[in-house]
Amino acid sequence: MNLEQLRGFVEVARLGNFTQAADLLHLAQPSLSRQIATLERDLGAELFQRARGGSTLTTAGESLLPLARRMLADADSVRRELAELAGLERGRVRLGATPTLCISLVAEVLSAFHAAHPAIELHVSEQGSRRLLDQLAGGELDLALITTSNAASTARFTVAPLLVEELVVISSSSAPPVTDREAIRLADVAQLPQVVFSSTYDLRTTTDAAFEAAGLTPEVVVEGAEMDAVLRFVERGIGVAIVPAMVLVERPGLRAVRLAEPTLTREISVARTADLAPPPAVQVMQQTIARTASSLAERSGATMRLAEAASYTRESRLATG
Repeated sequence: MNLEQLRGFVEVARLGNFTQAADLLHLAQPSLSRQIATLERDLGAELFQRARGGSTLTTAGESLLPLARRMLADADSVRRELAELAGLERGRVRLGATPTLCISLVAEVLSAFHAAHPAIELHVSEQGSRRLLDQLAGGELDLALITTSNAASTARFTVAPLLVEELVVISSSSAPPVTDREAIRLADVAQLPQVVFSSTYDLRTTTDAAFEAAGLTPEVVVEGAEMDAVLRFVERGIGVAIVPAMVLVERPGLRAVRLAEPTLTREISVARTADLAPPPAVQVMQQTIARTASSLAERSGATMRLAEAASYTRESRLATG
């Protein structure tokens, strides 16, 4: 039994005539007759009483007719839903991102995507990169915005690099600048009061490692804060902090200066599972992410640049900031 046979059966039942039904379906009359005969053979029952004046349903045909109509209606409904999804009239995107990306890149991405496709459901998971990859592998996410370093090959995820971003030193815009130069040395930062992140942030691990490698001990005034709290504490003039340049977007209460000797960077990528083809809504979301990242890079000046444009597959040691 197939949909073509059922459609032919329903039209013959409606019109009571094989020739008229065949014309309506753009079939030769013998082809339609063969379809119905095959259907009757598969079901083991005659569906029509054939006569010169027309064809009428048998008891078996009358039983099949409402079922056939419902099956055809269900098939049409499936086609409409798939067409709507392909046209981004319906669907869902589950996006994961690290905390620093949620308050910067993701906010702009979701704003642009929702404005263009308001009917698509959006779900966001804010986690560290390792946890996001676990969710991706478990089918809980469609895409994950992660921070990556020291890549090694794997077939589990397709990872497309987006941006290489500098870490900068921020201070309150209402306080005097921490330096009158274009960049500040790490040794000079160590002498300033600092607000530092929770130990769960790899940003904290990165900065601690940089100070240790330089033989420096930073002056910490607040320790263990999350990103939002760090930014607010710095805005209030409690201390300075080392953060990704991206979080300064639309933050007039903060000023930033580049870090030198050494310069610290992180790479931002978008990941998805390698063995699943993304549905249309997810593909458009990934394109929106790439366009937004490009726009951010253009607006940021020297502190951010686009990474390699080509996608590649890899497994990385992942930052959780």
